[in-house]
This record gives sequence, structure tokens and C-alpha cells, in this order.
Amino acid sequence: MSSSHDVPMQVPYHRPSIGREEIEEVINTLESGWLTTGPRTAQFEREFGGSVGAPFAQAVSSCTAGLHLSLVALGIGPGMEVITTPITFCATVNVILHVGATPVLADVGRDGNIDPASVEARITERTRAIIPVHLAGLPCEMDALWAIAKRHRLHVIEDSAHAAGAHYRCLPIGSGNPQTGDRSNTAVFSFYATKNLTTGEGGMVTTHDADLAESLRILCLHGISKNAWNRYSDRGSWYYEVLRPGFKCNLTDIQSAIGIRQMRKLEGFIQMRTRYAQAYNQAFSDLEEFDVPPDKAHCRHAWHLYSLRLNLEKLDITRDEFIEQLNKRGIGTSVHFIPIPLHPAYAAIAARPENDCPRALALYPRLVSLPLYPSMSLSQVDYVAESVKQIAYEARKRKAA
Repeated sequence: MSSSHDVPMQVPYHRPSIGREEIEEVINTLESGWLTTGPRTAQFEREFGGSVGAPFAQAVSSCTAGLHLSLVALGIGPGMEVITTPITFCATVNVILHVGATPVLADVGRDGNIDPASVEARITERTRAIIPVHLAGLPCEMDALWAIAKRHRLHVIEDSAHAAGAHYRCLPIGSGNPQTGDRSNTAVFSFYATKNLTTGEGGMVTTHDADLAESLRILCLHGISKNAWNRYSDRGSWYYEVLRPGFKCNLTDIQSAIGIRQMRKLEGFIQMRTRYAQAYNQAFSDLEEFDVPPDKAHCRHAWHLYSLRLNLEKLDITRDEFIEQLNKRGIGTSVHFIPIPLHPAYAAIAARPENDCPRALALYPRLVSLPLYPSMSLSQVDYVAESVKQIAYEARKRKAA
């Protein structure tokens, strides 16, 4: 019979940080009688926009919806090309395809983010936009990307799914650069269950362009002329007009109620994620079997993910075997991401020579995302770190044998 000491500590890959404040806010919303898009969503938009320094914010049902709406509102469509990264979730490429445009993949740099030099090399006369992805919560080099966009008259849509709480040159993602006036057309955030700020499902599009904000608002809810919850016209509160064939992408007040409370905790969440990421870094930085995730002095990493990089030539096990070893110890993991060219749905994209991304494909087999979230305990962080070190130690012994 095994003792309790034989049972490994259980550390799930993620667990959301939901407290009494969120629960009570949802109860108040349910009791208010207004469940769909309404006053709490409007409040969430105001507060979130203010927190990232953007004058306009549109709540949406997902980051995917926000990326799609951004492309539509900017007039991106058939015959046009949009450049993005190969290391991203499929949604980033899917939305380009959904508007009829052609995705073009630029390779990544040492930080795993899209490489501005590769972006510029892949611009053609058909290129209309760039979608950089702030991978794991580490901001892309936006100054370089904005300069490229300005030279070539391109739109920039920041896929900020991982970047709630991230800063670029001392300002939140979504702020742009007030000194130069450079900024993206939109920044699109995710509030999915695993994100730094969650509403279960949901997202937000921020912009500094009033006309673009109005287009996003209209497209978000069927293309109708008025907010459903605050409708007024000279013909009465019942009257509305469909101005464009829009979509159904709105966020509900129930979700926004959670988001309002989560947003007020975000700074504390980032501090806790940073503390745990630093603990991991300290544990792994002297081990030749691993490289710790990149960081930058001029950015604040949101630490949505902690993606450890395996030095496979120093290990006698594969990434899959490494993950299995952690699973046996009760530790959940993930991989971010399977590169776009490796998915069957994008075989035609991968086959085009201009989409060759050797650095991205070389990085992918090395990536393992370890648990990192505010509701972890320090003992769980230490257990994960010690487990990773033990796997490395055992691999080192086998190689020496």
C-alpha cells in the first residue's frame, strides 16, 4: 500500500482567480433585470479604455471577434494581404481568411515575437495590414512596426490577447506613443478563462480613432444604428435602422460584471505573476538544459504565460517526454503554440515560399508552458520548479552514464 507521501502534489495548468467581489457583482446584475449588453458593459468599456489610455473601447464576445471586426471596419478584404506571425493561436489567421484576405507569415525573432525585419521583407503591393501578437504577454517591438506601417501606409491591429497588463516603453498596450503620435489602429484583448483578466469568454477592442470606433460599434451588433439598451430616435424608443450588414459580437452585462471586478484586481494579478515568474527564473537560470523566457528592460511583461525553452541537445528526452514526466508528477502543462504552418488547414499557406519561417519552426519543439497564475501557492511554484530541476538532473545522469 502506498503512503500519502507517494501521491504527487496536484498543480493544474490553470485555475481562475474569482472571488466574492465577482460573484456579488454578477448577483447584482442578475437582480437588476438587465442581462445582455447594457449599463455594466458600458461601464466596463469606459474603465478598460481609460486603463490602457485609449479614448474608445468596444466590448466584444471574444478577442477573435474583435480581430475580425477590426479587419472589416478597416476595409480589409479579397485581394489584400495581411502579415502576421506563425507562432500564434489559429484565430489570428482564421480572421484574415474570413474576410477573404491572404495571410502572409513573417518569421519570429529571438523573443518569439514577430520580427520587424521579416515583416518588411514580406510586404508587397497587396499588403494592407500587420497583426503583431504580444506572445505570452511580452510586447512586440512596436516602434519598429509602426515605422514600417507608416512607410508603407499599412494598418496595424495588435493581437493583445495575452497582453492585458503589459506595458511598452512605460505605457500600457493600447496607449500608443504619445510623443511621436504613433499608434495602432486597434488593440484587441482577450478575456478568455485562462487570461490575466477574465470574463469567462469575451474581449475588448480599443482605438484612438472616433470614426473607427463608431464603425466597430455598429458592426458589433447586427449593424444597427442604436445601442439596444439605450435606444432613442425621433420616431420613438422602438425604432432603429440597420446601417451595415453587421455581426453578433456583443458582450453581456453578466460577463462585464465579472470584468469590472477583475480589472480592479489586474495590477495585483500582474505583480503575483511576475513574482512567480522570477522564482522560476531563479530556479532555472543556471541550468544548461533550459533557457528562461525572454524579457525586455523597456517593457513590462504581463506574464500571461511562462514558456520554458528546452535545450534539447542537453537532454536525452524529447519535449513530449518532458511533458509526460511533469504530468506523472501531477503538473499540468501546455504548449504555445503549434505553429500555423504545421496545421492541415493551412497547408496551402505553408507551401508558399514567402511564408517560410525557419526560426519559428526551430523554436516550437523547445516550448513548454508551465503553470503560472495568481491562485497558485508558493509551495506549488516551488514544487513545479523542483520537479523541472529533478527531470533535468535525471536526464543529466543518463547522458553521463
